[in-house]
Amino acid sequence: MGKAKKGGKRMTKKVLSEKLEEFFSTQPGRTFSYKEIFRALSLDTHPLKMLAIDVMDEMSWDDFLARVSDNSFRLNQAGQVLEGEFRRKGNGKNSFIPDGSDQPIFVSERNSMAALNGDRVKVSMMARREKHIKEAQVIDIIKRAKDQFVGRLRVEDSFAFLITQDNLFVHDVLIPKDKLDGGQTNDKVIVKVTKWPDADHKNIMGEVIDVIGASGDNNVEMNTILAQYGLPYKYPKAVEEAAEKISDQLTEQDLAEREDLRQVFTCTVDPKDAKDFDDALSIRKLDNGLWEVGVHIADVSHYVEEGSIIDKEAEQRATSIYLVDRTIPMLPERLSNFLCSLRPDEEKLCYSVIFEMDDEATVKRSRTVHTIIKSNRRYAYEEVQQLLEDNGVVDGTDKPAPAPSKGGYKGENALELITLDKLAKKLRAQRFKNGSVKFDSEELHFDVDEKGKPIRCYFKRSKDANKLIEDFMLLANRTVAESVGNVKNGKKAKTLPYRVHDNPDPQKLETLREFISKFGYKIKTEGTKGETARSLNRLMDEVNGKNEEKLIQTIALRSMMKAKYTTHNIGHFGLAFDYYTHFTSPIRRYPDLMVHRLLTRYANGGRSANQDHYEELCEHCSEMEQIAANAERDSIKYKMVEFMGDRIGEEFDAHISGIQSYGIYCEIDENHCEGMVPMRDLDDDYYDFDEKNYCLVGRRRHHKYQLGDAIRIKVAQANLEKRQLDFTLADDPAKKRQVQNKKSQKTI
Repeated sequence: MGKAKKGGKRMTKKVLSEKLEEFFSTQPGRTFSYKEIFRALSLDTHPLKMLAIDVMDEMSWDDFLARVSDNSFRLNQAGQVLEGEFRRKGNGKNSFIPDGSDQPIFVSERNSMAALNGDRVKVSMMARREKHIKEAQVIDIIKRAKDQFVGRLRVEDSFAFLITQDNLFVHDVLIPKDKLDGGQTNDKVIVKVTKWPDADHKNIMGEVIDVIGASGDNNVEMNTILAQYGLPYKYPKAVEEAAEKISDQLTEQDLAEREDLRQVFTCTVDPKDAKDFDDALSIRKLDNGLWEVGVHIADVSHYVEEGSIIDKEAEQRATSIYLVDRTIPMLPERLSNFLCSLRPDEEKLCYSVIFEMDDEATVKRSRTVHTIIKSNRRYAYEEVQQLLEDNGVVDGTDKPAPAPSKGGYKGENALELITLDKLAKKLRAQRFKNGSVKFDSEELHFDVDEKGKPIRCYFKRSKDANKLIEDFMLLANRTVAESVGNVKNGKKAKTLPYRVHDNPDPQKLETLREFISKFGYKIKTEGTKGETARSLNRLMDEVNGKNEEKLIQTIALRSMMKAKYTTHNIGHFGLAFDYYTHFTSPIRRYPDLMVHRLLTRYANGGRSANQDHYEELCEHCSEMEQIAANAERDSIKYKMVEFMGDRIGEEFDAHISGIQSYGIYCEIDENHCEGMVPMRDLDDDYYDFDEKNYCLVGRRRHHKYQLGDAIRIKVAQANLEKRQLDFTLADDPAKKRQVQNKKSQKTI
């Protein structure tokens, strides 16, 4: 396409190139969409628009323009020198992410200057060979992402070496023998870099700063996972000593300043192995016919003074971490498991949100107050679930509980718990009606023996008892956020950390729409947030129980954005709430503690807190939440590999849970352990990766491996050090064809 008409005349490619070059050069730093460019240059015919798109693609290829998204560009001001983040891959296919972009640029190993993952670097764009990908060369390492690394020690005659799980380093990390801190071969250690590579020395020099312990020991392996993410695996002695000095005695002033709810039926409902009970529910019938439901949250802010040594440690940690076999608490054990934990038959200080609601769970009024409570009973989720089922409450529905039989309800405190369940179901039904997204979550669990070895692996689905607690916590969090954020027009809301969830990625949503259309399903991708969410819910209902259910659920989840903390409220798409925060878990989440302090400050007439300061804290908490989630995931991977290590050579029914250009991930149906069949083992054909349709397709025989497909696998290898499970296909298509060919020959 070399020419296109404009106003009866033909505009050549050269002329249009000059116009585009002038347009972008005079407006550096601005990003323009196709529509904005067409309008600015009066490109009002289809041929002209198509020619412009071709020209801009070429300009992007030549690095004059930077592609910001599929349909927008900006001037590439940086020219041939860019700054950004280096990302190292074990296979040598490293990349560079320029500032202000998410498009990776290839960096070969020889051009990496030994940069490591996360390092901030400066690169020079290399001259591109014809039909070759963009490539960059690292010319300066501006800032190292970290200088401490975790790995396994190998001690030899004159030097020791650090071996990392993911082969981070191109050249060895050398450790002088007088810098081992007592470490021996196969010990897991933390090494601090003392000298980086330079023009004369390619190796990294380091020293051992902590010996975690011998490889293979369960405690050592769990602590190693924490150390790899820079997470603490020991509690500072000074912080624990400070916690021990906090008095557990309630004073007359404590009682005088609080609403006394010790006589109201109150209970906690938690996992059976929980020790930190940070929330409780109370319920009673009022004289006006309404139900009073109290959501009582441990008043951590009463015990942890802002700026104290305990507070600084909690702020740094930002969250408790839940590995497979242990909890690494945000607060010292004296606080998390004793002083603040809402244990039964103990008087406890709380910050409570108390609702008055009718039988339809419509909230007539609410108040947020400091209280003192006394829990009557500690329940495990399983106990409450059994009680509900014994009384005929149908699991997984939003129907109210049935009326009691002549003999009354079965079980201790059954009336109170069944009423709470009935009200929670009403709240849930209303939430879904308003557009809350309905994804049923499953959590992988392990039963472990006294040495931490996994003996059982299974998924837990959220049942009515879990949802009962969840719905009242959601209501409390929402109510607290509205009390600060929902102000009259013209007024500015005071600073508060919100939990926000942005709208789904439009491109990913469109990909989902196109993909599900092949199965005959539809989804609304345009319109209000509520319409999109309700459309997603209809889709989840339609695919329920179908062969493609897991496949479509997986792709739908990938279209969702990640929730985060911020002082800039944009609402919560997944919950369909305009205002939402985290208030209900201050024992294990620092943002909840921030919210408690700000609520108390504002209730006492205090001015709005410094937004910039709290935004920094929100960013830190969001980052630590993600790091903790990664560590939790790695602990699950480790136990998964350990569990399957005794099952090498065994065959299992599975389904394809992920597809990449390098192989297919498969999840075993009976225990949900996931491993990979490497691409090299798919040797019956050459397979192309169809990223858009989530499948691999054979070039010659057109055999297809699709996300969600049933498959039979054999466990080939379990590598604990790499936390990696390798499978092979038990129903190899090539072998099947060989058998079929032999049968055909015999028939002939």
